[in-house]
Amino acid sequence: MKTYNNPEIESWNELIQRPVINQKELDQLVNSIIENVKIKGDIALKEYALQFDKVTLNNLVVSTEEIEKAKKLVPQELKDAIQIAYENIYIFHKSQEAAETVIETTNGVKCWRKSVAIEKIGLYIPGGSAPLFSTILMLGTPAKIAGCNEVILCTPPSKDGTINPAILYTADLVGITKVYRVGGAQAIAAMAVGTETIPQVYKVFGPGNQYVTKAKELVQQMGTAIDMLAGPSEVLIIADNTCNPEFVAADLLSQAEHGPDSQVVLLSDNEDILTKCQMAVQRQVQLLPRKEIALKALENSQSIVFNDLEECIEFSNRYAPEHVILASENTNSLINKITNAGSVFIGNYSCESAGDYASGTNHTLPTNGFAKNYSGVSLDSFVKKITFQELSKQGIENIGEAIEIMAEAEGLFAHKSAVTLRLNEIRNDKN
Repeated sequence: MKTYNNPEIESWNELIQRPVINQKELDQLVNSIIENVKIKGDIALKEYALQFDKVTLNNLVVSTEEIEKAKKLVPQELKDAIQIAYENIYIFHKSQEAAETVIETTNGVKCWRKSVAIEKIGLYIPGGSAPLFSTILMLGTPAKIAGCNEVILCTPPSKDGTINPAILYTADLVGITKVYRVGGAQAIAAMAVGTETIPQVYKVFGPGNQYVTKAKELVQQMGTAIDMLAGPSEVLIIADNTCNPEFVAADLLSQAEHGPDSQVVLLSDNEDILTKCQMAVQRQVQLLPRKEIALKALENSQSIVFNDLEECIEFSNRYAPEHVILASENTNSLINKITNAGSVFIGNYSCESAGDYASGTNHTLPTNGFAKNYSGVSLDSFVKKITFQELSKQGIENIGEAIEIMAEAEGLFAHKSAVTLRLNEIRNDKN
């Protein structure tokens, strides 16, 4: 990790930059993938599976038999753990349901809102070296609560063409039966445009690498909604002299092991604490099975000493991290000062892994600074809000003249006429 000591505020914009692939090359590559999938459909998906995943696929669909077989391969201990996580995630997201109230804005004018599930959604679940079955809980559970009619799931296959059993078990647990062995940017393209096998959806969810994120950005421009641009994972930790350096190191590495393009940031008002945390990172990283990945991510990461915790918070809000951890025994004065973050973990025992798996909050969160203007996935992500209004005769009389005046001022006389005709009929009936 690069270390900085009290950097000038003028340099902060440079320090908050994330590692990126050459954007021009990325755009060109992902655009070509989307166009190829649009033209060649399933054939393109199979070609990309061979090119990127090194697997020859005869069938993109994961059969019911495969799902049932996979369920038997998952250890009971893991099933029990997934069940605990599912229940907590269900409880938290179920609590987000809100009864809509009919509001009478003026006598005779009633307005209300209704949540309606998005009918067709697609979930992208990263696979490969780290099959993220936990993401199925995070996306499939609120989709189930919302009542989405059609939920499909795409995930990259292993080199033998199979899908990790835990992914299939978890998909079955949340009621997803349409699973396809397709990964990467091509999976996003397939869900957005549809192929012979994979249905077109109205909204695409799920995190991924920069190729997946770019594909989501591009299909959004084509008219397919997305949850957000959730790319490589990141964490920012603010640690003071009451932190546990071993805990801090473990939290930094839990994000670094996601991928070489992940980024971790450590802030402190105490140089000695920063040193202790860095030493703990060096010890712990040697013990990780994904050591090489974590070390690569650490090259893109940084630790910074600031004058005080207020300055740490100010930098954090400028960075707008996916995850913020307040590694301190004294967090009450800090919590309400955090304005830009995907999810916040408070105190020495609130490890980010809890949010990734089982506390109940959603782990699909905005990255790359998008926490400044995006929220993480929630129940609302799977519904759209339709507004309704009902005007009685009294209602149109009460606001009709105001509508006429405003419509005429904008030069929209058909708008004015729609009101005038009604008002005239009401007056004639009275006479």
